[in-house]
Amino acid sequence: MLFVDKNGVIDAECIISKRFRTIDRGKLDKVNGIVVHQTDSTTSGSVFNSYQNSGANGAHFLIDKDGTIYQTASLYKVANHVGFLQSRCLLKKSCSPQELRKSTGMDKIKPAREKSKHVHRYEASKDFPDRFPYNADSIGIEIVGKSEKIDKKDVYEPVNEKQNESLKWLVKELSETLSVSLNEVYRHPEIGRKTPSEASTAKW
Repeated sequence: MLFVDKNGVIDAECIISKRFRTIDRGKLDKVNGIVVHQTDSTTSGSVFNSYQNSGANGAHFLIDKDGTIYQTASLYKVANHVGFLQSRCLLKKSCSPQELRKSTGMDKIKPAREKSKHVHRYEASKDFPDRFPYNADSIGIEIVGKSEKIDKKDVYEPVNEKQNESLKWLVKELSETLSVSLNEVYRHPEIGRKTPSEASTAKW
């Protein structure tokens, strides 16, 4: 179990507090899931630079190349890290007839970004666990890692051993401290509309 102070900051030897209030949004009342990302950058410094911008998007934690864990946002604050949700019932093949009509009926919406917005709004209107965890009820973990074009596709570099060791420890501690089921820990592309290779080699 982790000790979390009144500001939502963890007091632990292996976590460096480097909070950016620029990525804090509203109050995070309940945590239902954890979402694992990759930064699409080569260094933690470039991520920290982006977090200094007013209104920046970001996650609660960042794991550097050497396995160092930084806490970058309060556990009591929402951080924008998920983006547009995918339909949980469509992916799990469990939609009710009404949900199926609403979700598949959006296929006629163009362009694709507008369709994604509509699906997200519909999913966000549902209660958990009828939808995936998203910004309002999840913790985000970024792992430093760059993508490159290979055969015209964005492919993320593998998460290294030190990063995966830190990720495994952090996910375990957060799930116990925040009472989050390990079944509700996801790679970003599993629930959002992101490059499929992002965090594909992350292990916990």
